[in-house]
Amino acid sequence: MLMDDDISIQMFGKLRGRALQKEPLAAYTSWRVGGPADFVYIPADLEDTTDFLQQLPIEIPLLWLGLGSNTLVRDGGIDGIALITQGALNEISQPEPYLVRAEAGVACAQIARHTARSGLTGLEFLAGIPGTVGGALAMNAGCYGGETWQRVVKVETIDRLGHRQIRSASDFEVGYRHVKGPENEWFVAGYFELTAGEKTRSLEDIKLLLEKRNMAQPTSWPNGGSVFRNPPGDYAARLIEQSGLKGMAIGNARVSEKHANFIINEGDAKASDIESLILHVAQIVQEEQGISLNPEVRIIGKV
Repeated sequence: MLMDDDISIQMFGKLRGRALQKEPLAAYTSWRVGGPADFVYIPADLEDTTDFLQQLPIEIPLLWLGLGSNTLVRDGGIDGIALITQGALNEISQPEPYLVRAEAGVACAQIARHTARSGLTGLEFLAGIPGTVGGALAMNAGCYGGETWQRVVKVETIDRLGHRQIRSASDFEVGYRHVKGPENEWFVAGYFELTAGEKTRSLEDIKLLLEKRNMAQPTSWPNGGSVFRNPPGDYAARLIEQSGLKGMAIGNARVSEKHANFIINEGDAKASDIESLILHVAQIVQEEQGISLNPEVRIIGKV
């Protein structure tokens, strides 16, 4: 851990957000696990985020978190600062009739419903993604036939020094659960080009999608979303189930009986339980099926 004077307390006093010291990250991850960060900073808005980065010494480690899905923070926590965008970078606007701007902390389900109610169609699928716009942009999140970058025309980014700029979608290499662009920049907003829709139909589509998701996925248990990427031409869930791993548990982490590509926290699982189970599942699938499963979740922090 960093010493308190490595991160100036006075720095936070000049900002409008909220700083929490030695704050466990379990409260900010969808798995509900994770050790502490030296500080958690929840900015007031995008301008405050910019001010924060401009004042933060470059040597201080920085982690960005939205809803904390697709992220496993180890029990030892992280050095430095965790910047929480969910509930902070939450503006949605419509600069043009069919163009919607959503900041990185907006929940995917929120932007799906907002655009549907505005009579626009194209983002209904985002209702099925348990994350934020920032996370969806970073990994080209998708489900039920839709992918985030299919509708992106440009993005706003910010670098470690607090410099912001607008970049075209063509500045990024985009693939399945993969986005590569300029290094050391984070997404702070996305611009989505949509088409005219019918409000009632779009909201009904979202309702049906969520019903389908609730039937197929363990949404009532803390989880990190899909654990593994689907290998080419196959499904990770099928391979895991075929290997007899449904219901397999380590500690209080368990492979979901409902959907084999989900690992649930049954109450007080440790991050180490979840990580061990991820490694075990990948090993058994490799041995039984001869296929390597690559985690979709990012695993960070200290053991």
